[in-house]
Amino acid sequence: MPPAPAAPDLGPIGFWRAGGLLTPALAAAVERLGYSTIWVGGSPDADLRGPESILDGTETATVATGIVNIWKAPALEVAASFHRLEASHPGRFLLGIGIGHPESLGGVYRKPFAALQAYLDVLDAEGVPAQRRLISALGPRTLRLAAARSAGTHPYMTTPAHTRFAREIVGTGTIIAPEQRLLPETDPVAARATARRFLDRYLGLSNYRRTLEAHGFAAADLDDGATDAAVDALVPHGNPAVHAAAVRAHLDAGADHVCVQFLPQRDDPTPPLEALAQKLGLR
Repeated sequence: MPPAPAAPDLGPIGFWRAGGLLTPALAAAVERLGYSTIWVGGSPDADLRGPESILDGTETATVATGIVNIWKAPALEVAASFHRLEASHPGRFLLGIGIGHPESLGGVYRKPFAALQAYLDVLDAEGVPAQRRLISALGPRTLRLAAARSAGTHPYMTTPAHTRFAREIVGTGTIIAPEQRLLPETDPVAARATARRFLDRYLGLSNYRRTLEAHGFAAADLDDGATDAAVDALVPHGNPAVHAAAVRAHLDAGADHVCVQFLPQRDDPTPPLEALAQKLGLR
């Protein structure tokens, strides 16, 4: 029996961007800056055409989904798409999956943990290797599932405190690859205004609120637009040294890989990515 495929090499630092804003040209530019993994954010379709275009437009970078929503993307179709991408770009694609949020899925969001297990069962049956997928896990039970049935976890909207918690749960040998939001604005008033516009939706989602309140934030810290201290902790703003420190905090807490997302989302991320790459010695 041939050995099971290994997980792709994510490298220490990657780039996260919503799929609708990520082009092959941008991905290629980010790859040249030294970012070793490109994360296609949002909820990519089951056909995985978006990630495929990023694979086509880059040379060596790992391309990962962050994340395919199990309620919106049928597992059989996702598995077939995975094999198509693996045939054309062997070893370079990592399938990130997750359960999303009840607020945006309505009545379909029932027994999410069981649904996630069933989805993994289909991926297993269709030959998608466990080491070529990640699960977006926040709580202990889902983190343990990620460790048992995938290469690891890709948490979104978390802090180094959660990264430390996740490492305690999954132990060694399981990938932890959190997303980190960054804002290249040095004026605190302007930075917090931008950050609050971004956070407005996320702080109303129960999965994220529950996680943040379990790892260092009181409910009052996050209500009514959040306190300045909470905003600064969730969206570090400032110069490249500040951004590098935020990334290193996750690595020091036990992350294997950190993918950065620069805000505002529609701005050109290339200049701050280049500055951060220089600060972190990526090239």
